[in-house]
Amino acid sequence: MDVAHCTLDGNADGVEFCPHSSFSNVLAASTYTLQEGEQPSRSGSLSIFNVNADIGSLELLHRVETAGIFDIKWSPVGQTASPLLAQADADGCLRIHALECSSNGVEGEYLKEKCGSKISSSMCLCLDWNTSASSISVGHSDGSISILSAGESHLEVQNQWKAHEFELWATAFDTHQPHLVYTGSDDCKFSCWDLRDTPSKVFHNTKVHKMGVCCIAKIPNDPYKLLTGSYDENLRVWDIRAISKPINETSICLGGGVWKIKPHPSVFDVVLAACMHNGFAIVRVKEDGAEVVETYAKHSSLAYGADWQREDSSQEDKRKRYAVATCSFYDKLLRIWIPETDIIT
Repeated sequence: MDVAHCTLDGNADGVEFCPHSSFSNVLAASTYTLQEGEQPSRSGSLSIFNVNADIGSLELLHRVETAGIFDIKWSPVGQTASPLLAQADADGCLRIHALECSSNGVEGEYLKEKCGSKISSSMCLCLDWNTSASSISVGHSDGSISILSAGESHLEVQNQWKAHEFELWATAFDTHQPHLVYTGSDDCKFSCWDLRDTPSKVFHNTKVHKMGVCCIAKIPNDPYKLLTGSYDENLRVWDIRAISKPINETSICLGGGVWKIKPHPSVFDVVLAACMHNGFAIVRVKEDGAEVVETYAKHSSLAYGADWQREDSSQEDKRKRYAVATCSFYDKLLRIWIPETDIIT
């Protein structure tokens, strides 16, 4: 069911609902626009919206002009005084914005930059917070990865090393073992690194993905299950208990490069996937496989950004169907919709 939509000011590549319960109405959207010419530039913007799916409202609250943005992520729930939004951009910078509430009598939230740092001469392509919001991992276009300590008002590079041969599009901390970080790259490799002492390679899978690895996601309630998405159109489910040689449990072809995977906030065997040339899909990950339960095809361009709106997790809201935000690149389109399928069983 379509709720609302709007056109952004640039090529849309990321949407992230704030996971903090007091701000579940807040949606962040990012853009990346390449201005070609003798001196090409990569510009972008970071916008926040007030979303009320019940009444079909999508209201722009604030917009920040920036360098072209490749990835954004909110800080984990309960770890910071106010929600923080991290930005990885084309200038090689990582920036942290705080979500502030207007104090001049005007309702609404806005973003205020807390800190920023140029951490690489190459572009910053992806990022992830660890569960305590004390560290951020950042992947770069030269195949390297940076691990930064995230203070209240400063960022400091703790480690930086060459992890892959080509662009590093995916990084994710292990939510159950915070000393582990996963990476995926255009070199078709999926890797895991141990950050204790000198970062060391735990595994380096080179045979399963037939094309570049685009995204990595942990299943929140399962310490052993991990998902990867690839340009080869497959969403893969991994069992990482055999840590030196992870077992590829199953895979499902989604008909388009799997650019983003977002687990459902409360139904942990359901994920939302952005499938580039084939729209968006809701997938149920089962013990013996995976199945598509719903697709959404109302974007006419590359499907890049996708996220679930969080709701109050109390029992009375358990049956509520969560709203979804999706965005597509060249048509600059942001859409809010509610799945038709009752995925809570």
